[in-house]
Amino acid sequence: YAQEATPMALAASQQALAAAGLTGSQISHLVTVSCTGFVAPGFDIALMKVLKLAPTVSRTHVGFMGCHGALNGLRVASALIHADPDARVLLCAVELCSLHFYYGGDPEKVVANALFADGAAALVAGSAAQAPTSAWRLVAAGSCLFPDSEDAMTWRIGDYGFEMTLSPCVPDLITSHLPSWLAAWLIQHGVTVPQVRSWAIHPGGPRILTAVASCLNLPSEATAVSREVLAEYGNMSSPTTLFILERLCRRGAPRPCVALAFGPGLSVETALFI
Repeated sequence: YAQEATPMALAASQQALAAAGLTGSQISHLVTVSCTGFVAPGFDIALMKVLKLAPTVSRTHVGFMGCHGALNGLRVASALIHADPDARVLLCAVELCSLHFYYGGDPEKVVANALFADGAAALVAGSAAQAPTSAWRLVAAGSCLFPDSEDAMTWRIGDYGFEMTLSPCVPDLITSHLPSWLAAWLIQHGVTVPQVRSWAIHPGGPRILTAVASCLNLPSEATAVSREVLAEYGNMSSPTTLFILERLCRRGAPRPCVALAFGPGLSVETALFI
């Protein structure tokens, strides 16, 4: 795991630092995200060494959160910045889903094999005072655990590696619980669903995108970038949302933007950007 994850994490982190115009020595906090491997010391140590981060960098690892892990990482980064406005946080998410390819004919495992892929993404976060005026600002993050859904999406260690289970009821659970909760959460932050101008929806699978768009009455273009990323890269678990956000930023997508991702629980994580 470490041999394969480290080069991917390094490449993504180097690109993030270059885009921010920073060197490793200017990073104060490192947040890493992964759920597809266990190793200690982790790839965060390799990032510190190769990127020449200070030995005093504060490290936080977000593990085993699944597809919404990057949004959990963003919440951690935001909290660190609010606690220390001078903080510069490097966030890196890397997943090697191919390590857990399941050999056999179980239909649920075949679906998981077909959906999941390897990937890495990184970004640098800082306070509004440090960022250019055009930078996207994370203004709120939310989370909701859907009732009686613990078996809908699971990720367990079996005799032949991690075993992923995706229940066909996941889209129905999203349809039943997402609209009312998301509408109430957005209202708390002065936004309604129709006022959201772009969406970064994690493509856990095509049916999940269809379910979200249908239950929120979104136009087809709302999921276009998510579908592009899924078609080009597959479901890379946690980095996928960052791929979608990067593409939206690069294309100048209008804001406010809402990011959504679903993971074991069944739970939803969301982030509001302006």
